[in-house]
Amino acid sequence: MKADGSIDKYKARLVIKGYRQREDLDYFDTYTLVTRINSIRVIIAIAALRNLKIHQMDVKTAFLNGDLDEEIYMKQPEGFIAPGQEKKVCKLVKSLYGLKQASKQWREKFDHTMITSGFKINECDKCVYVKETENGYVILYLYVDDMLIVGSDDDMIKSTKNMLKSKFDMKDMGLANVILGIKISRASNGLILSQTHYVDKILEKFNKDDNIMSKTPLDTRTDHWKAIVRVFRYLRYTRNYGLHYTRYPEVLEGFSDANWISDVKDSKSTSGYVFTLADKCGEEAEWLRNFLEGIPKWPKPVPTICIHCDSQSAIGRAQSNMYNAKTTLVFPPSSSSVFSDRVRCCGLPEFSAVLGRKFVPVDSGSYFCFGFLSLPFFICCFRLLVYIVV
Repeated sequence: MKADGSIDKYKARLVIKGYRQREDLDYFDTYTLVTRINSIRVIIAIAALRNLKIHQMDVKTAFLNGDLDEEIYMKQPEGFIAPGQEKKVCKLVKSLYGLKQASKQWREKFDHTMITSGFKINECDKCVYVKETENGYVILYLYVDDMLIVGSDDDMIKSTKNMLKSKFDMKDMGLANVILGIKISRASNGLILSQTHYVDKILEKFNKDDNIMSKTPLDTRTDHWKAIVRVFRYLRYTRNYGLHYTRYPEVLEGFSDANWISDVKDSKSTSGYVFTLADKCGEEAEWLRNFLEGIPKWPKPVPTICIHCDSQSAIGRAQSNMYNAKTTLVFPPSSSSVFSDRVRCCGLPEFSAVLGRKFVPVDSGSYFCFGFLSLPFFICCFRLLVYIVV
């Protein structure tokens, strides 16, 4: 698929009847790791901070690279039966699409290739690979068969590409343009993520005859169809919105907010209980902190993250070790207290300054929308990662 949403090329694949496989005979483990979308945001933020180029590569027919541990047979494909050997079957040497263990075998093969080539796997995200030498460093992000490569040295990036081409059938796509349906654009002071091409495709398919725009996505006073039309009009109004990653100082901070109006009976915010500051936001902060420990040239150790919040009750709960029946801490008290001395109160003007605009009024459904984004009104935006351009 091209950046404008048009079809680049058509593909045809031989797919095996995996639904006929028998567990503990034709396959055992089928799981495979999937990267977090936050990892790609961190990598893009680092590229913007350090003014690095982001390269993109694609593995052609990735699942065909996996080596099989089991003995598996299949019928000869229709139209490709060997003359005189119609009654024979094929013994698989490599993995095929449709096998239950295909994705797992591919990941094992890729992990082995990267480790033997001097890369280390990030402990927080096993789909991120890092290699550091005296000349520089390379960070590789893998999502199934798509990968981003960021590095401080052009020769190391070129060497990494050549290594991958020698091991797999690769397509070098040059500088990254579209990854996971998100367009990456380079600006004078950073990088911008947008989905303008996707918005145009949706509007062309469902709302091409309506040119009216709406500045807000929701209106609870209208019926369902008018609400859908309003969302389309809001998409048209915000089609050029994007996430702008600028060259901030390498400081990691958190900003948190919650809407308590939607559920006054059970003491719930739209995203959970009051402990969301120490659980959800705190969990994300701790993950980011550990992730950055594996990033080359980042100051070590990564300091405790300051979380800014405008809720005094949430701050009080984060700084309290008292048990409450309505809260269930995922972290032990020792873990949650890591953030208790770094929680600071700030008001709406400061939030607006960080987000780059005023808050948009929303209903109790609590969705805070910016163009292609649909974020819960509980906003946990890290200054390092998120800056919204209007």
